[in-house]
Amino acid sequence: MSKYRNLVIGTALASALMAAPALAEKLGLGRPALPEEVAAWDKDVRPDGLGLPDGSGSVEDGEMIFADSCAVCHGDFAEGVGNWPKLAGGANTLDHADPLKTVGSYWPYLSTTWDYVHRSMPFGDAQTLSADEVYAIVAYILYSNDLVEDDFVLSKENFLEVEMPNADGFIVDDREETELPLFTAEPCMENCKDTVEVTMRAAVLDVTPDIGEEAAAETPAEAEVAEAAPAAEEPPAAETAALDPEMVAKGEKVFKKCKACHQVGEGAKNRTGPVLNGVFGRTAGMVDGFKYSKVMAAAADDGLVWDHETLSAYLENPKAYLPKNKMSFAGLKKEEDRAAVIAYLRSFD
Repeated sequence: MSKYRNLVIGTALASALMAAPALAEKLGLGRPALPEEVAAWDKDVRPDGLGLPDGSGSVEDGEMIFADSCAVCHGDFAEGVGNWPKLAGGANTLDHADPLKTVGSYWPYLSTTWDYVHRSMPFGDAQTLSADEVYAIVAYILYSNDLVEDDFVLSKENFLEVEMPNADGFIVDDREETELPLFTAEPCMENCKDTVEVTMRAAVLDVTPDIGEEAAAETPAEAEVAEAAPAAEEPPAAETAALDPEMVAKGEKVFKKCKACHQVGEGAKNRTGPVLNGVFGRTAGMVDGFKYSKVMAAAADDGLVWDHETLSAYLENPKAYLPKNKMSFAGLKKEEDRAAVIAYLRSFD
């Protein structure tokens, strides 16, 4: 983990600095590193916040910076593009056979995220981001994992107040006591077991990014805010009730997660996803001028219609609800957020 890595790096750096003058004198090469040169390498950030620079960044600013500097590999919503790493999602999957390990589901320390973005990103242009930009990007990654609200501002002062879901999911490395003795003992060379059995088989690990021409040219595909099962002929009474202005206002805030692909209101145009005016109660795949995926077209042929129940189910997990659709959004995990977005969309009927 970060604190152990920092300890190793710090020990190695200290040893090198102490040995440098003697070696330089003996070999007649080089010179001792200047304090400012050592400082240039000393960029690590510890879990307790030591090493964090002054600065701050908001979710709102982070969304724009992330779109410009990170989305080409990690997706507009930190959901990953192709085989490039997913930074959001995977909540409650660590006990699954194939867990999704992301910043939100797996990483125990927020400092690891800050440190990695600061020293290694953007890919191919590392260490070009200011401290404020890094704070903003990390804030947006937290927001993409539903760990903070959209008005959150991350800073050195509140950094340690952010609770990572898997903070208690790791144990102290005890391999020196538990494993090393097994591998340093005298090895058995014959008749070590009565029988030999295959107990496990390797799994296919699909982790290598594909940067071929086809993958490089691919852009985020069309996305529909909701694809669902056939709706009832008559909408439930709750769906015909007057809209709650407070719920609509909250939905407008949550809809910021959708604005990268969808537009609503007067003058709205199809973008990566279709216009969502009048989506509530409409048959799927019916926006004029938008080229839908085959999956969406098939759903339209089956007569799928958006209602409150189906919209909510789809928005919770688009990929699980309609397998092989091309909508990249990871989903809204909070029921109240989904209800708010639906209310907001209904205001454009």
